[in-house]
Amino acid sequence: MARIKHTKTELKRQRDALRRFERYLPTLQLKKQQLQMEVRNVETRRKEKAEEDKQARSDLDPWVKLFSEPFPLEDYLQLVRVEESVANIAGVNIPVLEKAVFNRQEPDLFATPPWIDAGLRVLEQLIRLRLEHIFLKVAHERLLAELRTTTQRVNLFEKVKIPEARENIRTIRIFLGDQQTAEVARGKIAKGKAPAESLR
Repeated sequence: MARIKHTKTELKRQRDALRRFERYLPTLQLKKQQLQMEVRNVETRRKEKAEEDKQARSDLDPWVKLFSEPFPLEDYLQLVRVEESVANIAGVNIPVLEKAVFNRQEPDLFATPPWIDAGLRVLEQLIRLRLEHIFLKVAHERLLAELRTTTQRVNLFEKVKIPEARENIRTIRIFLGDQQTAEVARGKIAKGKAPAESLR
């Protein structure tokens, strides 16, 4: 702990700092709670998307062997662009997937295998799910990083800054109180000596 001056100015400075810390702490605690809630929401959404992906793949199981036939799927389905926006959650910028734009060519039903329509639909769904997973992963990482920082700040205020300011105030008040008592005692001694000297 740094040495502090035992003056009224330092006492005022410490009191002001304590008031600032106590005013700012509830805001940090609220932000921490909000971030914890958002982290849980993102984790829930990630689990849901993982389940959707698992379900889509299990729906694919009965006829996935058909994909082993050489077929140029990329000629019929291409991801053209990914449109995204930014959401601000508790002061953290999170990328949000707005939509995935695909270029889909209609297959010639006579020249392509019969499973091509269903295959393209499932492939598009799996690509979308993969993109959503990537966006949710980025959101989760950013929210966790901000939550760690906010938690450190809350702990700093609760466990270090506020107790330190209170202790400094207590120490300065004791010192100033002792100094005032000593001045009063010196004043009484000096007052007592003055009449005694005037009698001589």
